[in-house]
Amino acid sequence: MLALQDVEVYYGSIRALKGVSLTVADGEVVTLIGANGAGKSTTLRAISSLLHPRSGKITYHGETLNGLAPHRIVALGISHCPEGRHVFGGLSVEENLRLGAVQRKDRGAVADDIERSYDLFPRLRERRRQLGGTLSGGEQQMLAISRALMSRPKLLLLDEPSLGLAPLFVEMIFETIRQLKASNTTILLVEQNARLALNVADRAYVLESGRVTLSGPAVELQHNPEVEHTYLGT
Repeated sequence: MLALQDVEVYYGSIRALKGVSLTVADGEVVTLIGANGAGKSTTLRAISSLLHPRSGKITYHGETLNGLAPHRIVALGISHCPEGRHVFGGLSVEENLRLGAVQRKDRGAVADDIERSYDLFPRLRERRRQLGGTLSGGEQQMLAISRALMSRPKLLLLDEPSLGLAPLFVEMIFETIRQLKASNTTILLVEQNARLALNVADRAYVLESGRVTLSGPAVELQHNPEVEHTYLGT
């Protein structure tokens, strides 16, 4: 479904990605793990065209993404749930959800998907008319994920969904990721909590200083001594 080949991304003169190559197959959950500054979020931003690679190639179902505008990436079926949530604080929960479907023409189906969002996160139904900026961090994360799903993506980019959340919300978010996986949603997940990420993923890549240093089935990386020591605290 998705392939990155020798992708290099710069912030000014700083080389943030140094030849990153990875693949995501249809129906997989693939996770990127690594320390802060390793290039995980930069990788997602390059895929969604918020950043433009200086070299290398990104393809989706064989179509080159390099140079496409972000809204074209969404139209192709890729949705990005960013780190920090970025909900629209002055809009209601339901208005935020409708913005996630702004490119869709099937208005009736949009209403159905809003209801599915409320089924996925019942707390959002209780707060459907509440302003996004007044929600708790966990509720905003639920809203951000639901908003990303409103475009009916074939590939969901999830960036740090558990960051800064209380344990109860973290558990709820990862249960939702498992539900999405069971429904055959393809996910590329960036997550600081390597243990949770590896538990839910099919495959994983370890990024260090902008380079992929390890990759393989998630269950194998869970028992890799280097990963255990550096990321799992064992």
